[in-house]
Amino acid sequence: MDEGRNMAEIKLKKREEMDPAYCWDLSSLFGSDEEFEKTEQELAKKIEAFRAKQGTMKESAEALYDVLSGLDDISRVFSSLYVYASQKYHQDMGNQKYQGYAGKMDSMMAVLADASSFVEPEILELDEETVTEFEKAYEPLRLYDRILKENFRKKEHILSPEMEAVLAKAGEMASSPDQIFSAFSNADLRFQPVTDEEENQVPLSHGTFVGFLQSKDRRVRKEAFEKYYAEYEKHKNMLAATFGANLKQAAFFADVRKYPSALAASLDGGNIPVSVYDKLLEAIHAKMPAMYRYVALRKKLLGVDELHMYDVYVSLTKEYEQKYTYEQAIEIVKKALAVLGDDYVALLDKGFSERWVDVYENEGKKSGAYSWGSYDSHPYVLMSFNGNIDSVFTLAHEMGHSLHSWYSNHTQPFTYAEYRLFVAEVASTCNEALLIRYLLKHAKEKEEKIFLLNYFLDQFKGTVFRQTMFAEFEKRIHEKMAEEGTLTADGISELYLSINKEYFGPDMISDPQIALEWARIPHFYTPFYVYQYATGFSAAIAISSKILAGEPGIVEKYKQFLSGGCSMDPIDLLKICGVDMTKPEPVEEALDVFASYVEELEKLTAEA
Repeated sequence: MDEGRNMAEIKLKKREEMDPAYCWDLSSLFGSDEEFEKTEQELAKKIEAFRAKQGTMKESAEALYDVLSGLDDISRVFSSLYVYASQKYHQDMGNQKYQGYAGKMDSMMAVLADASSFVEPEILELDEETVTEFEKAYEPLRLYDRILKENFRKKEHILSPEMEAVLAKAGEMASSPDQIFSAFSNADLRFQPVTDEEENQVPLSHGTFVGFLQSKDRRVRKEAFEKYYAEYEKHKNMLAATFGANLKQAAFFADVRKYPSALAASLDGGNIPVSVYDKLLEAIHAKMPAMYRYVALRKKLLGVDELHMYDVYVSLTKEYEQKYTYEQAIEIVKKALAVLGDDYVALLDKGFSERWVDVYENEGKKSGAYSWGSYDSHPYVLMSFNGNIDSVFTLAHEMGHSLHSWYSNHTQPFTYAEYRLFVAEVASTCNEALLIRYLLKHAKEKEEKIFLLNYFLDQFKGTVFRQTMFAEFEKRIHEKMAEEGTLTADGISELYLSINKEYFGPDMISDPQIALEWARIPHFYTPFYVYQYATGFSAAIAISSKILAGEPGIVEKYKQFLSGGCSMDPIDLLKICGVDMTKPEPVEEALDVFASYVEELEKLTAEA
């Protein structure tokens, strides 16, 4: 677990030294840099020409269609340009040419946003009756019916053009708390070094913190934990003022736009009812005993008299590390996902053989993993495969995103192909859930089963319980600010500590330092964002359970969901699979799966 800190740096290959068989083939975007540059120059002219359409949308049905379809045409080409430039840059971020491409695309995005800024206000100047008449008179316009209705749905929250201009300017100031927090956290915050297992003084940073907490040496974990939060203690009043300012700006925009709360304003973008948020919290509270049971098991397996917050990340298992080649990982993923049908596996084969995946790390390559592509290209996966179990799960996860995009792009018109954030993690996590069941079923050794269960339970805990704990804190702190008008560092910490105790239960010592965890979470500066991790994970577990149980018709319904893009609201798309996120059942069912894995781990570790 700690080898990332102690291992001598391995010399990475340069990009041009990599085997092309393991590098993505970006030719489905553009065949050459010359083609990219020619297309970019042509599109720049089209964007400028688009400005001339301002003021024409009310003239006729044809004129309205001309603007909407024209913007789609431009956006579609821009998407391919943006992805190509970004991915060329990401494969070697030291490459000056592609750094220039990426910078040029960021500039073009700003120009396009400016050139098309008249579209939404002009739609709102139309009334619904006129649009209905336009659609009757001109059939091609009906393609945009959903987009037009979405604009009208939000109309009561859109202000006059003059007020919108003022709010746009205020938006620059509103982002200040986030910018201050980011600058402080990434540039100004300095931690005392930690004495590691070999008595070396090792720098403590955001990047090394979790590595220290995974150390098998409890003294190292405790020292890192205390030194990390000691710095936040020194700056807690400044951080409370910054966080408080962010709460106020969220409340201000919600109020001005006539929303009952900042929560309602945040959820309205995806047309998500506030009840979905509330049902998530309700379901988690109903199933807290499963988390308490897991915490008690962690305490028992670590063999400690008291379980502390710095004991949360250390592995419960003896070192078990199966290694896989990329080809073995492909075969495992295909076998695990065979329950989704021959057509799904055929698409996986297509992706692997057509080089959708950029497999191995090279010098200058962007870290992490993602799936991304444009409407007219394949989806692409960036990763750094290193042969461990995490890499196998990453491959299954990212190919889940990719096939979600493939099904949507091949079913929906460009206008409705891009799926919403609320459902973005469902396909990827569903693949992970199917993979864990497959691996457990085929595990030959007890240690392997224990390792796999611990791995997935940790993901479950981090994605469902932890993110819901964050979501509950957000809801309650926004309400507290609305009631009291001002907050102190101690007041925020007191609330956070009480929620932490509630979520971890009686077998966990909630150390006083953890009260300051709120001060280090960047996502809190994007209000009411994190709950989607928990709902997405829960929906995926619910769907995968139906698939594994062989529910009649579920695989076809799931593919219908994958093909939906944003042609329906996210809540309605999930209902196709029999998962209703306005009710607590999907989350409760997911937590029952968590409880069953805890029970399985209890039994395996109880055996002699």
